[in-house]
Amino acid sequence: MKVKSIVALMALLIVLPMAGTAAAQDNGVSWGSLSDGQREVLGQLQDNWDDLTPERQWRLSKGAERWSGMSPRERKEARKRFSNWRELPDERRDLIRKRAQVFRDLSPDEKRRIRKNYSRYHQMKRDRRQQLRDRYKSMTPEQRQKLRDRMKQRPRPRPRPHD
Repeated sequence: MKVKSIVALMALLIVLPMAGTAAAQDNGVSWGSLSDGQREVLGQLQDNWDDLTPERQWRLSKGAERWSGMSPRERKEARKRFSNWRELPDERRDLIRKRAQVFRDLSPDEKRRIRKNYSRYHQMKRDRRQQLRDRYKSMTPEQRQKLRDRMKQRPRPRPRPHD
């Protein structure tokens, strides 16, 4: 069960965005170049490693590297997230993947703005967040679009110069 959980978690780690060079992805990763920790995590794939695409090898190696660096608590949380991910319908996972790609394609300033708004939202009291969700849900599609358009046109604060 433990090995299956680790391999399943590795599949989730593939979905997560990862930075890296195109050259590393194009050439793949040799089994011998993996660290002991990576080989331990990916052990079930050793016999088929050379059959994997270079991109998949690279992503798995990066995921195994992250997994090896996690504390037991972080691994437990990652397993829980992966379990939740697996329970989602395929359509929902596809939507999440598409939205993640849209986010990755945004400019650094837009990503910062979205992260800041997300943080601000989650710092609100639970009842205020629910109030905002309810208000949004009660809007017609036209009202929602109008709100999105207004939000886009809103003046953004200028970045402060560094002292």
